[in-house]
Amino acid sequence: MPDLSLRCSMVSVVVVRGSGEQTRTLLVHRATAHLHGLWTYVAGHLEAGETAWQAALRELLEETGLRAASLYSADRCETFYDAGEECIAVVPAFVAFVDAGAEVRLNHEHDDHAWLSFAEAIERLPFGGQRALYADVQHAFVLQPPPEVLRLPC
Repeated sequence: MPDLSLRCSMVSVVVVRGSGEQTRTLLVHRATAHLHGLWTYVAGHLEAGETAWQAALRELLEETGLRAASLYSADRCETFYDAGEECIAVVPAFVAFVDAGAEVRLNHEHDDHAWLSFAEAIERLPFGGQRALYADVQHAFVLQPPPEVLRLPC
């Protein structure tokens, strides 16, 4: 029986704007084949020579037109079984804070977006790992100041 390998080839980004009661997080609605019709977060694959945090910033800009005012490691990786690649996928998660007035410009991968409270976002997310990530981000980055040790360049 072959061993399952661990593979890190993509990143996820939880986008946050506002503070206090006005804090909202962004979900995007998938329009392309992979995850078509589901509400999810910004995510994408690393390109050659790119670090995970660089991929997070690039994917944020490509998929939404948004630029991070600050970027943090979410201090967790999502893991799941990828049947297509026959591996355990390890996906580093990031938290991108954007300006409150920033406009979303979706690329072809998405056909809609919504700024939601964390409770609303957690209800819409399709996978348990995503819901757990959003709950962790709300606790560690929204309900208290983000840990400076996790701040990344942007």
